[in-house]
Amino acid sequence: MQFVIVTGMSGAGKSTTVHILEDIGYYCIDNVPPTLIKNFITLCQNSNIAMEKIAFVVDARSGDCIMRLADEITELKKSGYKCEVLFLEANDEVIIKRYKETRRKHPGGTGGLLIDSIVAERRLLSEVRDKSDYIINTSDLLTRQLKEQILALFESRNKFESINVSIISFGFKRGIPLDSDLVFDVRFLPNPFYDPSLRSLTGLDAPVRDFVMSCDATKTFLNKLTDMVDFLLPQYVEEGKMQLVISIGCTGGKHRSVAIAEAIKNHLAEKNYYTIVTHRDLGCE
Repeated sequence: MQFVIVTGMSGAGKSTTVHILEDIGYYCIDNVPPTLIKNFITLCQNSNIAMEKIAFVVDARSGDCIMRLADEITELKKSGYKCEVLFLEANDEVIIKRYKETRRKHPGGTGGLLIDSIVAERRLLSEVRDKSDYIINTSDLLTRQLKEQILALFESRNKFESINVSIISFGFKRGIPLDSDLVFDVRFLPNPFYDPSLRSLTGLDAPVRDFVMSCDATKTFLNKLTDMVDFLLPQYVEEGKMQLVISIGCTGGKHRSVAIAEAIKNHLAEKNYYTIVTHRDLGCE
């Protein structure tokens, strides 16, 4: 049996994740107290119902019991259970916006400010986050993009190399993606923004891509970058890392970083790594 613990910040997309997991054959059990996970696993193993893939959703709705989750994860793995932990998070402002839209009460709320509940929950879950196998920040993800990442982690893994690579293009003026493992700054490359004929286009358009790729500095940079990534990925796999987030940044996140991110994606696809690309700031003004 395969077991997944889905946890993380309230408002970060756990309900959507559960629906995606159900669609790929997971039997999902919501709002499980951490101390009962082992009991549920025993019940599932002794059940006459064929259940090969089980997902437990454990979060702040458990109240003070959530403080036991990190210890339970450690004990499960020491006991030899094939158990993986998926942690979902989002930026504070995004969580606040989502709660305003749904008008739901935060599970840690005591009548005070919503931001205080979010900060307290983030502190409470910090140890669990550190013990997680996968961390997905949903702040800038469409449902379709979240689904792609979930499928890459829990459905398509056997079709590709044993590490999943997420590449994010972004603009430095809006900040570095929080879940980045490797960050590369391509602001040293010539900027298409200053060409009036290219300004309204993006790195997905051929004229911008050709402009960026025609630069000698780009060619040298890509050769060095792909060589380093080719070296690093097998080392990460050897150390048991299952997910890598590579972030490529330029000023606005629309031209250079997008073109470079696509080039890296194409390179890794040729190496048979499963790669997802997110252009975080492409639609921003």
